[in-house]
Amino acid sequence: MRSLTRTALAGVFAVAGTLIAFTATARPAEAGPWTIHEDLASVVGSDGKTYSATCSGLPGTDPEFKFWSKKGASKSLVVYFEGGGACWDSLTCSFPIGGGLPPSAPQFYVSQIARARNPANYSGLFDQANPANPVKDWSFVYIPYCTGDIHTGSATQQYFNVGNPFLGPVGTPYTIQHRGFDNFMVVLDWIKKNFDAPKSILVTGSSAGGYGATANFPHVADSYPNAHMYVLADASQGVTTSAFDNGTPGRNSWNPQLPQWIFGTPPTSAPSAELLSRAAAAYPRAKISQFTTTLDDVQVAFYGVMKQFYGPGGSCPNPAVDWNQQMIGTLNTYASDSNNFRYYLASGTYHTIMRSPLFYTENSAGIAYSSWLASMLSNRGGTGGSGGGDWRNVACPGCTTALTCP
Repeated sequence: MRSLTRTALAGVFAVAGTLIAFTATARPAEAGPWTIHEDLASVVGSDGKTYSATCSGLPGTDPEFKFWSKKGASKSLVVYFEGGGACWDSLTCSFPIGGGLPPSAPQFYVSQIARARNPANYSGLFDQANPANPVKDWSFVYIPYCTGDIHTGSATQQYFNVGNPFLGPVGTPYTIQHRGFDNFMVVLDWIKKNFDAPKSILVTGSSAGGYGATANFPHVADSYPNAHMYVLADASQGVTTSAFDNGTPGRNSWNPQLPQWIFGTPPTSAPSAELLSRAAAAYPRAKISQFTTTLDDVQVAFYGVMKQFYGPGGSCPNPAVDWNQQMIGTLNTYASDSNNFRYYLASGTYHTIMRSPLFYTENSAGIAYSSWLASMLSNRGGTGGSGGGDWRNVACPGCTTALTCP
């Protein structure tokens, strides 16, 4: 494989540092009835297939998958998909986050569930003591992420070490279980057995988890056809390259399980940038939304890797500007084509908001983000964005104008 250029390496290191910070966003732990679910049995999905839960199985890591739940006072439910990078080839899968590598090494994805993981420690949506939290009395299901496949995979892949000293000499083969969709099927089976008829359901996730929410909410919606359905994809704009979307290695390394009744046959022919809009069209009564900053450093960094190794991508050679241009174009297309879609575009370069204190302080678009989300959750009007809260597309001043390629 060609050596990384200075630009690509800088992007990779940005991925490592920011994702590590993302996974560590926390507040002082509060006592709460969070329940951990371990030793999970295999289940038979609605498609008749058997699914078993597992993490990546990267050599030297814990392969056990588990998830958390918490009962709330209301009859509404949050299903949250955790983020943590992605991997799809020998380069990206050789370098997990938190694998004992030096800080200067690239790190792309979370390969196991840390023993210290606990949703009670997170801020943002999970701070149920904050009166500004619009879901403070809802029930929660927290789906961890440890498979490198944006919660969509159902595949076992062999890769080859490209320089991780903990995986042996360069060229040593190793196996990754891209089983994020299988894990979701196991969790969904539990949800259906434990929540009879939620009044409202918010399916959301951050980073890789935002893609998981986008791809998997139709299964939740079909399981609860009478519930008010809301979807929020946090920091997951779908800006990729065609070669990545259609390649093996690439997105197809995961054997992504996208709903055929939405995306056709084969569903993997759908570009990443169209996943949310097609899902919104298929479920016109659901309220669909995205949050991003104008130059999200992690999204830009991953796109930079794709642009170099799975190019060409957009016309601008600068990955940050190219990403911004495509992100703005996608938001505008979604807003014009999907009556049930809204966005919050914030200033800055930070990555994700749902587990962060910024959930309450972000207001660069002229409204507090938590208030904007509350407006979405109070909106129940037909097939568009009417009939409830004042829910609209909002952006920081000047942010809907795409950057000019230098």
